[in-house]
Amino acid sequence: MVDLFVYGTLRHMPLLELVLGRSGAALDVTPAHLPDHGAFAVVDQPFPAIEARVGHRAPGLLLRGLTPDDMAALNFYEGGFDYTLRPVTVALDAGGSAPAEVYFPEPGLWQTGAAWDLGDWQQKWGALSLRAAEEVMAYRGRLTAAEVAERFRPIRIRAAAWLAAQNRPGDPDHDLTRDVVVHQHKRAYLNFFAMEEMDLQFRRYDGSLSPVINRGVALVGQAAVVLPYDRRRDAVLLIEQFRAATYIAGNQRPWMWEPVAGLIDPGETPEQAARREAMEEAGLTIDQLETVAQVYPSSGASGEFLHIFVGLCDFDEIAGGGGLESEGEDIRSQILPYEALIQGVDDQTYQDMPLVTAALWLSRHRERLRQG
Repeated sequence: MVDLFVYGTLRHMPLLELVLGRSGAALDVTPAHLPDHGAFAVVDQPFPAIEARVGHRAPGLLLRGLTPDDMAALNFYEGGFDYTLRPVTVALDAGGSAPAEVYFPEPGLWQTGAAWDLGDWQQKWGALSLRAAEEVMAYRGRLTAAEVAERFRPIRIRAAAWLAAQNRPGDPDHDLTRDVVVHQHKRAYLNFFAMEEMDLQFRRYDGSLSPVINRGVALVGQAAVVLPYDRRRDAVLLIEQFRAATYIAGNQRPWMWEPVAGLIDPGETPEQAARREAMEEAGLTIDQLETVAQVYPSSGASGEFLHIFVGLCDFDEIAGGGGLESEGEDIRSQILPYEALIQGVDDQTYQDMPLVTAALWLSRHRERLRQG
């Protein structure tokens, strides 16, 4: 049995229960703190790191009597981020002290900032962390902790997309609690994208439930798509890059002309992502965003959700672009007169659906934008 002191996100009992796979009511939990240490926010991350600092105290919980399986689950959840268990003596809030172990990060691993606050984290990141932990823990025994850690960013992107989908308006004609019956949910594959399968039934139009069917979905996240448009030039900017997905699918033209696009990071709005991607991929500062559509591009196979924009900008102020080498991007751009863009749509030159969607929207609103 192990006595463990937790100071960070695992103080959130729903998360601790999810990771352990059992109710917190059965745990021996005691409020405690670690003297001369503090929990500090990690820069650009939604979790804290503990550091030795004289005069500080790191609040937390002492979890007594954790089983080997408990520790295996915790080591899987924490282990991919270069945390190491170390023995300490914690002070009990009710008085006295007790030996325990603590997950300490490797020295210099994280850059820390201000003191971390559990309540602020719960409000901003609690729900997302629970959803991400569901996906993480589904791969215990199938992937190593390090392999999951390598995929943690896309896991969080998918979690944020799921929460955003949950917050969109429901269907007034269907009650999902009775009109969809899930018999089995399997997380089949985890990488930059994920594949999930369900055996389920749905309510048919005659009122009966369908037979049990097996269906899968490719989960990506949410993406922002922006077609840059210079009103003065009456021209758009397109980017071209190699798309492995279309190559794997057998396409003989895997270098695709597209609008600027990229996944929306957790905590980022679609508009912020559109502006960020425009600078990263095309070196453009967007002056104004016009909303085109919010859509699933392939609702029969993919859960990706697109926020499509036309971005008003000045092509005389292009600075940089080309994508991020860290993300394997190799991008070139082309400025194209509006009439050439529409001719390409009519000639079925373009294979990228968001590009065609944005171009057709622009054809309807171009005069208004130019007058504005």
